[in-house]
Amino acid sequence: MNKQDEELTCCENKIKNRSEKEHKDLLNRLNRIEGQVRGVKKMVDQDAYCVSILTQVSAIQAALNSFNKVLLANHIRTCVADDIREGNDEVIDELVSTLQKLMK
Repeated sequence: MNKQDEELTCCENKIKNRSEKEHKDLLNRLNRIEGQVRGVKKMVDQDAYCVSILTQVSAIQAALNSFNKVLLANHIRTCVADDIREGNDEVIDELVSTLQKLMK
C-alpha cells in the first residue's frame, strides 16, 4: 500500500458531526459556488468574451479558497484538537499532508 492509499484508508471511514449552523453555512457556500459555475457555463454557451469568463472563474476560485479556509479552521478547532486531546498524534501528520495538498 502506498502513502496515498494509507491516507485514504486512514480518513475514509471518519465522519464529522457538524452543528446545524456549520452544515447550513457550508451548504450555502457550495450552493453559491455551484450557481457561479452554472453562470460560467451559460457564458460559454452564449459565447461571452474570454476576459469576462476568466474574471468569473477567478471569483469561483476565490470562493472555493474561502470555503476551504472555513472548513479547515473548523477542522482544526474540532477534529484535530479533539484527536490531540485524546492522544492521537497521527492527526498532525494528516493535517500536514492536507495543508501540503491545499498549497499546491
